[in-house]
Amino acid sequence: MTDRSTSTGQITSTITVADQRALMALLGRADENLRYIERQNPGVDLHVRGDTITITGFNGKAHAAERLVKELLALIENGENVDPDIIRRTENMLEAAPAERPVDVLTHNIVSRRGKTIRPKTLGQKRYVEAIDEHTIVFGIGPAGTGKTYLAMAKAVQALQAKEVTRIILTRPAVEAGEKLGFLPGTLGEKIDPYLRPLYDALHDMIDPGSIPKLMEAGTIEVAPLAFMRGRTINDAFIILDEAQNTTPEQMKMFLTRLGFGSKMVVTGDVTQIDLPRGNPSGLRAVRDILTEVDDLYFASLSAQDVVRHQLVSDIVNAYEKWDAKKDDHQNRQR
Repeated sequence: MTDRSTSTGQITSTITVADQRALMALLGRADENLRYIERQNPGVDLHVRGDTITITGFNGKAHAAERLVKELLALIENGENVDPDIIRRTENMLEAAPAERPVDVLTHNIVSRRGKTIRPKTLGQKRYVEAIDEHTIVFGIGPAGTGKTYLAMAKAVQALQAKEVTRIILTRPAVEAGEKLGFLPGTLGEKIDPYLRPLYDALHDMIDPGSIPKLMEAGTIEVAPLAFMRGRTINDAFIILDEAQNTTPEQMKMFLTRLGFGSKMVVTGDVTQIDLPRGNPSGLRAVRDILTEVDDLYFASLSAQDVVRHQLVSDIVNAYEKWDAKKDDHQNRQR
């Protein structure tokens, strides 16, 4: 790489890429990746000739584009497919945490099945995954699409495969466990299945679907509504409580006190989507204040920046967060 200034005050950098396949992967189909980088960095021009990428721009803009290109090449060398979505995530990470390397985030493998590897996609997700390794109880709090439950499930499967635990227990509250659930047709298992289906779906991505019924029959994997946790002490297990915003403070206490020796807990939820009857406080909202002085707990806060669905989902979450903040500010000024 060389760096020089032009008479117009612009900086020109060159990067030589010896591997032509890596260079083609960086460019993308019909140079779509190159054009995307230029659109995201107005005033920066990228040109490719032979094995050399030339980046021209003013000061920080050119250096930022240069670092972005180097990180993308590092991702390609580690087997990652680069597309505009990956470029956007890489750029966001470089802006939010310049000391971190996106390649360390996006190549952090958790579990693999049939060639598909589950990895964190954002810096927030990586910190969440690392917290699960380092703490006995972790709370993953954030909006839909941030990977809270999916990554917790991946860590549970990883722990089971590594024989760190002997079983996985997945649970979530059935918020309509009264009359509405009672009027549904079928057995109890059939009635609660809609509440637990998202957990089954995630499991199917990580474990051979044919083996899941056997693992459940053997008790190695248990999927049950939260009410089934009462009165138990659970040892040597990885326990996940999903949709925890729909627990009451009493239910949250009941769940957390099921923890036994050799077990790990992950509690996930979105405090902006509480389905409890009006007037019922959320156990997930209260728990941070209650447990603030307890050690070996970690609260991971995920945000719109960690949404890994369509870009529009992240934009929608951001818009709602701004709307909520404006509404709260208005209410505070009226008091």
